[in-house]
Formats: sequence, structure tokens, C-alpha cells
Amino acid sequence: MNDARKKWLLFLTALALIAGTAGALVWLRAYQRLGEPGLRAVTVPGSVVLKLALPENVLDFTSTNVSTAQVVLDYLPKDTSFAQRYYSAPDGAWAMANVILMGADRTSIHRPEYCLPGQGWQIRDQREVKLQIAGETPYELPVQKWTIANTFTAPDGTKQSVSGLYVFWFATKNQVTADFATMLKSMLFSQIRHGVVQRWAYVSYFTACPPGQEEPVFDRVKQLITASAPEFQLPPTAAK
Repeated sequence: MNDARKKWLLFLTALALIAGTAGALVWLRAYQRLGEPGLRAVTVPGSVVLKLALPENVLDFTSTNVSTAQVVLDYLPKDTSFAQRYYSAPDGAWAMANVILMGADRTSIHRPEYCLPGQGWQIRDQREVKLQIAGETPYELPVQKWTIANTFTAPDGTKQSVSGLYVFWFATKNQVTADFATMLKSMLFSQIRHGVVQRWAYVSYFTACPPGQEEPVFDRVKQLITASAPEFQLPPTAAK
């Protein structure tokens, strides 16, 4: 086979691959449908977003609803749904709970590693832990527990070191995972195999504390999560 013929075969093969890929994308757009979330959500008439509700009172924690910043609303896809609450307890324990629920555009949810360094936080330790969620259908919730650190300048000019805890997971109908890559694989498989775009939620709890107090503070965050999760998240084996 001469060089000219080889070049034509390569060109035609590449053209066929491009056409096949384009056809597959057209087919996916035509036949795919948006799946159901794994969270308790209410349809908002005339809107593509859903109403999410984090519980107001949990154990000895009370809370304040926090509006989503306009810069976030402008940056993320318009079919993204949000919920955010600041929880505080009489003993000084506190945490910011945040939920981001994607629509048809998966770019609503990005890798957690991107946000924290951009805000000056350094990741000191990363590990997956299992939390036991009670209720009518008890289940084991895998979460990422990250210990983070930052340095702030006090009004008098001195540097102050602060530790933090960032606990998060991902949930959709009948599934929960603490691994971002697992979420992406499941989403791709569902879209190709079943024509369903899974509607994943990114749930996180953040708090800060003095260095050395990470474990007792995590115990309080864990109590908050295990008590609040049944109020807004459907069990993975019974999500509807």
C-alpha cells in the first residue's frame, strides 16, 4: 500500500470516528432524560430548579438560612439548586452546611480540591469514614473527612493558625459515595446504558477550630450530620 493510499485510509477512518461520535452525542441529547435526586426536593412552578430544605433545628443546634452568593449563582449552570444553613450550638460548636444539586449540566459539581486552596486552606489529611444514619431505613453513609489549615492576620498584625474540618459526600437516587471519580463513572454509565442523566448532589459541612481540637470538633460535626441527614436525604435503598 502506497503512502497516498495510507493517508486516505487514515483520513476516512478519522472522518468516520468523528461522524460516529457526533451521531452518538445527537442520540444522547434526543433520548436522555434527567434522573431523580436522592434528596427531598420540591418542584418550583415555572422554574428549572428544585426547592431543597435543610432542617432548621437539629439536636441542640439552631440555624440561620444563608442565601447563595450572587457570584455563585452567576458562575454555575442555571438549573443548579442550592441550600445552605449556618448551625450553632450553646457550647460554641458550629458548622456551615451546603448542598449543591445539579440539573442536566454536571458542571454544577466540581472537584472539592479546587475550592479550598483558592480560599487559602491547605489540605493536611484526607480520609474516608463511615457514618451510621438511623431512621426507618438505616444505612451507612461514606463521607470524606478532610483536616485543613489556614493562617489569618489578626487586627494587631499577628499571624494566627486555624484548623478546619471539611466533611462531604455525593448523593443521587439510590446511591451515595464519598469519591468524586466514582460519581463520574456512575453518571457516565447511566447516561450511556440507560439514557439517564443522574441528578447528583454535593453535600458538605465545614467548621473551623483551634489546632489540636480537630477530633472533638469532628465528633460534634458527626452528631450534626447523622441527625440532620435523614431530614433532607433519602436512604440510598429507598430514594424515590
